[in-house]
Amino acid sequence: MYKSVAKLLGAVPIIMNDPARDKAIMEKNKSQSVKVDNFSSTIGLAANPGFQSTLSIASKGLPQDDKPYNPFEHRNVQHPNTTLGSILHLLKSCLGSGILAMPAAFKNSGLVAGVIGTILAGFVCTHTVHILVKTSQQICVEAKRPSLSFAETCGAAFMYGPKRLRSWSGAIQKFVDYSLSVTYLSVLCVYVVFIGSSLKEALDVYMPGYQLSIQAYCALSLVPLVVVCQIRNLKYLVPFSAIANALIFLVFAITLYYMFFDLPPVSDRVMVANVSTWPLFLSTVIFAMEGIGVVMPVENEMANPRRFLGCPGVLNTSMFIVITLYGVFGFFGYVQFGDDVKGSVTLNLPQDEIIAQSAKLIMAFVIYLTYALQFYVPMEIITRMLATRKSNSYENLIQITIRTCLVTLTVAIGAAFPNLELVIGLVGAIFFSTLGLFIPVAVQTIYLWEKDFGRFNYILWKNIIIAIIAIIALVSGAYVSIDGILEDFGRHTVINIVDENSTVT
Repeated sequence: MYKSVAKLLGAVPIIMNDPARDKAIMEKNKSQSVKVDNFSSTIGLAANPGFQSTLSIASKGLPQDDKPYNPFEHRNVQHPNTTLGSILHLLKSCLGSGILAMPAAFKNSGLVAGVIGTILAGFVCTHTVHILVKTSQQICVEAKRPSLSFAETCGAAFMYGPKRLRSWSGAIQKFVDYSLSVTYLSVLCVYVVFIGSSLKEALDVYMPGYQLSIQAYCALSLVPLVVVCQIRNLKYLVPFSAIANALIFLVFAITLYYMFFDLPPVSDRVMVANVSTWPLFLSTVIFAMEGIGVVMPVENEMANPRRFLGCPGVLNTSMFIVITLYGVFGFFGYVQFGDDVKGSVTLNLPQDEIIAQSAKLIMAFVIYLTYALQFYVPMEIITRMLATRKSNSYENLIQITIRTCLVTLTVAIGAAFPNLELVIGLVGAIFFSTLGLFIPVAVQTIYLWEKDFGRFNYILWKNIIIAIIAIIALVSGAYVSIDGILEDFGRHTVINIVDENSTVT
């Protein structure tokens, strides 16, 4: 811009000793420089509704800057995260309730197959996250944007991909946005089952005369969940996150104590389970490991985002720790409890020891606090949709109604299908295999379609293999989980009928 202004100024004959004319010329040149600046600008990507137009517009004949756009230099983050802080954020997002389901996953794979499968699944999950972040950074350079969210990256990949697909960009962004919402709501259904199962395991021992079903405990959690989910400001949920993080490490410590206490011989366990149960293993591991929804926010908030990828890097360091801990929990949890291991290994802790029972109650409380944090994600998208209304009438009533209905829906689904292991497998198979595996490779493939897939098109073939794995995990995991849920539902129905007939007799 400054060269253009200098050129324009040099072309104007300046008459000395005439202040009035000098002032007029300067004002004229100033207005022209504004026009040049407008021509050399780039139309930004829309934040919420999709991409209306993201193509760069450069005026012909004007000098161009050969230096490529560096998105990292244009990020304006008020409170950036350090490299260590980013690692802790990723660990916090991955080391949740899913790690407690790993022993059940090993039950469906066997010890040897479980170790190998955990390493391979961890490698694939890490690679798909790498794909998503790298593609987002490449698009930021081309779009001249400092950062992009997950959904924005998916939409922009279509906008900067093949020309015939560019009109799909807005729809794809909305699809991913809504898919994230549904995914988080499905996780909330799992949380409801966690709460109900933990409460039943702990309280049935101390109230033998008032033993309730898991469905009843799920229903009892409705009112407290509705109340806590009325909190609309994220900063008020931060203390809940801090408390949950501290308590869940206490649960881990208690669980590890009982897990390693008086271990039976490894030879007593199955090394390789029946292939028919492998889909449950894969979908459970994907559910446990995938933190795809928080990856882009963590990378976008880093003080030095170049350290996110690479070796060792934030991503590789975090996922190495995650894979190691998941393998340890899964292996030794299955060795300790065998085929009796439940959807959450805390449910296998001794019922006659106060410390073990307290771990179950603490876990129920942790999930209760985490529920409110996870609930914020779908509500943020819904609130954004409500912001497009022409009138703000009844805004408070609408918010309360929507929040109450969504919590009630998740509680109802959780109570209807209380088998924790099968519900985790279903959610992992359908939602996390799609968002965490399939979408990242699809986004990279579309973005690079008219660019470069590398030597021998290895990127394309590699992405096709990962997409096939994602589809296999989706179809097989969903089939086995749904079949198990229906079988479990039918068995409970038969038991209830038999109990009623016995009572009548």
